[in-house]
Amino acid sequence: MIDDIDRRLLKAIQHNAGLTAQELGDRLNLSASQAGRRRQRLEQAGIVTGSRAVVSPEALGLTVQAFVQVQMATHDPAQVRAFTRIVDTRPEIISAWTLTGEADYLLRVFCTDLGALHRLIHEVILPTPAVARVQSQIVMDQQKPDAPLPT
Repeated sequence: MIDDIDRRLLKAIQHNAGLTAQELGDRLNLSASQAGRRRQRLEQAGIVTGSRAVVSPEALGLTVQAFVQVQMATHDPAQVRAFTRIVDTRPEIISAWTLTGEADYLLRVFCTDLGALHRLIHEVILPTPAVARVQSQIVMDQQKPDAPLPT
């Protein structure tokens, strides 16, 4: 069961996963050991599943962000596995969702330039036998950065 203190802890570490137990304790009006135990309990319960650094795509030369909708031609398990292997192994594809509606998958991709996005779509994704159609939307600007989950 998550209580109010746990919710505040989750909010704090979603904004800065590197907070020490002492810093968490100070924010939550707990001792460092109490804050550390709470964080450990949330991790062991699978509520906190990891932490990561937020890296600037531009600093890595990834100037094109796009969302790519993929409509499948078939749902044959072997052919779908071939497609999902591509999704799992291509570093440009940073996240993927299966959807209801017209598109079967939504991929979020980062590429160095439009040529790289074109190659990913036309030389990697579209030639896959399970894929019928691809539609991409290039991100002009990100209105709201990826935000923490509501707690």
